Parts: sequence; structure tokens; C-alpha cells
Amino acid sequence: MTFVEQSYRRSTPALLILALALFVVATNAFVIAGLLPQIADTLGATPTQVSYSITSYSLVVAIASPAVSILLPRVPRTILMAGGLAFFAVGAAIAAAAPDLAVFITGRTLSGLGGAALVPTATAAATTLVSPQHRGRALAIVGAGFTLATAVGSPLGTALGGLAGWRLPLWCLVGLGVLLSIAIPFVVRGVPLPPPVSLRRRMAPLGDRRILAPLGTTLLMVAGFNIVYIFSAAVTHASTGGSGALLAVLLLAYGAAGVLGNVVAGPLTDRFGSRVVAAVALAGQSVALIVLTFVEASFAASIVVFAFWGIAAFAIAIPVQHRLVHVDPASAALTLSWYSTAMYFGIAIAPLIGTAALSAGGPVAVPVAGAVVTVLALGLFLVGYAGRTSGAGAGAARPETASEGRELPHPVGEGGDAGGRGRAALGDGAVGR
Repeated sequence: MTFVEQSYRRSTPALLILALALFVVATNAFVIAGLLPQIADTLGATPTQVSYSITSYSLVVAIASPAVSILLPRVPRTILMAGGLAFFAVGAAIAAAAPDLAVFITGRTLSGLGGAALVPTATAAATTLVSPQHRGRALAIVGAGFTLATAVGSPLGTALGGLAGWRLPLWCLVGLGVLLSIAIPFVVRGVPLPPPVSLRRRMAPLGDRRILAPLGTTLLMVAGFNIVYIFSAAVTHASTGGSGALLAVLLLAYGAAGVLGNVVAGPLTDRFGSRVVAAVALAGQSVALIVLTFVEASFAASIVVFAFWGIAAFAIAIPVQHRLVHVDPASAALTLSWYSTAMYFGIAIAPLIGTAALSAGGPVAVPVAGAVVTVLALGLFLVGYAGRTSGAGAGAARPETASEGRELPHPVGEGGDAGGRGRAALGDGAVGR
């Protein structure tokens, strides 16, 4: 066994701990969707009002993630991650014990602050724990936490909530958060501090339209997905009869099929390029959401549509990230930090759009709204290929070819969140959303 192999194996426990930490935080974000009706009944609110806790949570993460990296650059990464998890656990505990909606939203918001400290730091730390040739595997292991949160965590939490009430899944996440905050300082060691980055340098990628277009695409495609996912209980009520267990089956079909979409997206992007794969995946999500409006009363048909939707939705993030990195590979880490921000802003606006759709046309209007927003994301993504503008990455990228996908570097640095909806590592790594 070579020294490199020994080093990689020694880092595996740390990577698994970080993956589990991201799984806990991501499950906390997504599990609310399946529990909305129960939470609303208990707190004397409507599902729409409870959904605003998703907006507050996501806004906090979107704003606080870059703020943490700017304001706390000298804090040891292990302490920052452990402290973030501890803060997350406190907020999640407040939400789990909440007697009313105001306290529930307060707890969710506080847990978002903890997530903002943990997620980008853990993703960037993963690449520093291994040798350069193993960075892709490290990102895949840690990013798998996001994938499993959607594929397993959210459906399992929904099913558990249906059996024992919505507070139990949240308390389970609190317990895991506490245990992980204690374990990280002992298991995750030797994470170097990232080099300082000026505010001007952080803002530089936003000067290039070829970067702004994929970032806007990220915001809209994440919003399009979450408009339907957050209100999935209302959208599927005709086929599930309000059963939490049946809803969990649909979410499991979505997540399990999504893993396949995530796995194939990397090789397909390598072969055909990001423009083709992203366009097909975005179009696929739009079609799936439109078809959902025609089969909402059939549980069997809904399973098929949810599975197809999962494949398309999980396949979007990788080619979008590929495009962001291709524009200016030297600034990949900074660009991907903005990807994370755009992703959480997309989650934040989804409840507002979903609420408007429900009010205007009932549950059937929600998938239509999601499809429309996804089509806008597709159009914006293609606009990013129309001409060149001067800016941070101007001149950094050549015209993209499919073969260049295999040369994609794995980003290293602070804020390099490789999540698509928090779920995708770059290239052939498996996670982001």
C-alpha cells in the first residue's frame, strides 16, 4: 500500500463524518415538505404559513454563508464546523419544541445560521483532507450527504412523522447534530485555514454574464423544483388521500431515481458538454411537472412521474456547475460559493411562488408554476452562451467542447459548495441539490 493510499484511507472517517453532518443539515431543510400539514395542525397555522419557515431558513443560509467566510476567516475550520453543528442543534431543538408558529420559525432561522457555518466549510475542507488525485472522491463522499438527504432522509422523516408525529424526526436530527458536533473535533483534524480573499475578489465573478446566467439558472431551477416539492402534500393529495406513508413512497421514488440521474449526469456532461445535458435535464423537469397535473389522481402514475422527475432534477446541477467552472477555472471556488448562494435564494422564493399558485388555481396550478419557472431557467442558461462580455472570467474560457468536461478541475478553496440543491459534486462525483 502506497503512502497516498494510506493517507486516503486515514481521511475516510473524517469524510464520512462530514457527509453525515451534511446529511443531517440537508434533511432538516427538506423534511419539512412532507410534514407541512401536521406541523400546521399542531401549531394552529396553515401549511402556507409554515412553508415560510423554509424561506427564512434558506435566506439565512444564503446570506450568512458568504458572511461567515468574510467575517471569520481565521477561525479554525474544525471549530467552525463543530460550532455550526451545535448552533444548528439548538435551533432545531427550539423548532421541535415550538408551541406556536413564531417560535418554530425562530428555531428554523437559528438552525439556518448553523448550516451556513457548516456546509461550505465542510465541502471545502473535504478537498484538503486528501491528496489532489483523490479530491473528486472526497467531494463525492461528502456530497453524498445531500443526495441521501433527499433520497432517504426526507422520505424517512415523512414516514416517521406519519407514525409518531412531526416532532420526532426533528428531535432525531437534534440528537445527531449534538453527537456530530462532539465527534468532529476528534475525527476531523488537520484542516488548513484557507488563504484570505478580498471582498473585491469575491465579487469579481459577478462581472461576467457567462457566470451570471448559470447562477440565475441555478436560482430558477432550484425554485422550480422546490415550488412542487415543498407543496407535494397538497399536490398529491388526490392520489395519497393525505396519507403521510404514501407521500413518503412518492418522495422515495423521486429520491431513489434521482440518485441515478446524479450518477449519469457526470459522464453525460463529459461526453456531450454542459449545454446539451443541462438543456435536456431542464426540459425533462418541465415535462414531468406538466404531466403531473394530468395524473394527480393516480398513485401508480404519480410514482412513475415522480421517478422521472427525480432523474431529470438531480441531473441538472452537474452540467450547470460544469459551465460555471469552465468559464473561469482559476476562480472555480469563488464561483461555486455564489452557486450555493443562488441555490438557497431559489429555495427561499419557492414558498412565495407556490403560495401564489395555490391561491390562484389550487394544487393543480403548483406544478404548472414549477414548470414555467424551469422553462425560464432553461432560457436563461442558453442566454449565457450568447456572446462574450468582459469581466472576471473574460477570456478565461475557450468555446466549450464535450471532451473538455474530462479536464474539469475539482475546486479547492473556501466556499466551494459543490451541492446542487446541495447535491452534486463536480464531474463524475456523486452527490448538491
